[in-house]
Amino acid sequence: MALPNAYGQYNNGKILTASPAELTLMLYEGAIKFCNIAIVAVESKDVEKAHIHIQKTERIIDYLRQTLDMKYPVAEHFERVYTYMGQRLIEANIKKDKEILEEVNGHLRSMRDTWKEVMKRGRD
Repeated sequence: MALPNAYGQYNNGKILTASPAELTLMLYEGAIKFCNIAIVAVESKDVEKAHIHIQKTERIIDYLRQTLDMKYPVAEHFERVYTYMGQRLIEANIKKDKEILEEVNGHLRSMRDTWKEVMKRGRD
């Protein structure tokens, strides 16, 4: 029983000590994880599990959209992409459509990879 608690404490500490850039990366990773779970749930016809994980993905994307700093011109582009993905997730949830989920997951992975590159260049 102590091991899961230790892992939880480690994860909590990791979040509390992360930079804003690292937190954004964690959000992308979480959205990708939940979207992957939703895809598997749709494949196995587990409607409830798919619904729950699509909603988790939606909430992360919505949070990313809400926290954009609109003083930067690129934020408008991100807002459009996040809005589009949010709309697609709603459609995927209604239809339990694996292809839409895979499309959104592709966008998330692309954005995550771009974010990793931005973080890497910021350290150089």
